[in-house]
Amino acid sequence: MKEYELTVLIHPDLEVDLEAPLDKVRKLVKDGGGKVLAEDNWGKKKLAYRINGQDFAVYVVLNVELPAEAPLKISNTLNITDEVIRYLLVKVDEKGRALLEDAKKRAADRGETEEDSEE
Repeated sequence: MKEYELTVLIHPDLEVDLEAPLDKVRKLVKDGGGKVLAEDNWGKKKLAYRINGQDFAVYVVLNVELPAEAPLKISNTLNITDEVIRYLLVKVDEKGRALLEDAKKRAADRGETEEDSEE
């Protein structure tokens, strides 16, 4: 199984009861044979451009582990889900992640903060 990052933009009217659409997405991942590793709710944000008449969306990022055939099934289902305005499903780059963690470790060894290393 490979690790993926699933970013979902949920209809802003559903911000009050966000658990219902998120349960649908979680169930979709589990039904595809995967599992949710982490979930991060970024909250309601303004979109760069209008999508389906909406200027805002609730951003939720899920780190998931999926078997090879699951991404296609998830994509097909999310395309027809009314609660989801847009989604992005990408494979996690393990080399990039390792380099980032290594850079953070070297910065910590030198006593720098994260902001210092970005300058």
